[in-house]
Amino acid sequence: MAWFMLLVAGLLEVVWAFAMKQSEGFTRLVPTLVMAVAMVGSFVLLSISMRSLPLGSAYMVWTGIGAVGAFLVGIVVLGEAASVARIAAASLIVVGLVLMKVSTPS
Repeated sequence: MAWFMLLVAGLLEVVWAFAMKQSEGFTRLVPTLVMAVAMVGSFVLLSISMRSLPLGSAYMVWTGIGAVGAFLVGIVVLGEAASVARIAAASLIVVGLVLMKVSTPS
């Protein structure tokens, strides 16, 4: 259950990062509110998952999901560049996340 909560926390990190971008420097109310709610939810789920997961594993997976998820949203939704080098870099993060999950005692 801790890994599932961590996954949701990471996905909420993507939501708040995207909403922050959409808030245009906190000048738009709805995206700012979405960002704040997603941020709180992300932190709460991260803290709950850390009750049973090691700090390093939980934090790395949380930030990795957020980083790769924001990267994908940037490409798919915002039309950002998808160069070979950027995709390779994101792929290395995913490999690191999988290795962290596999190597973390349950």
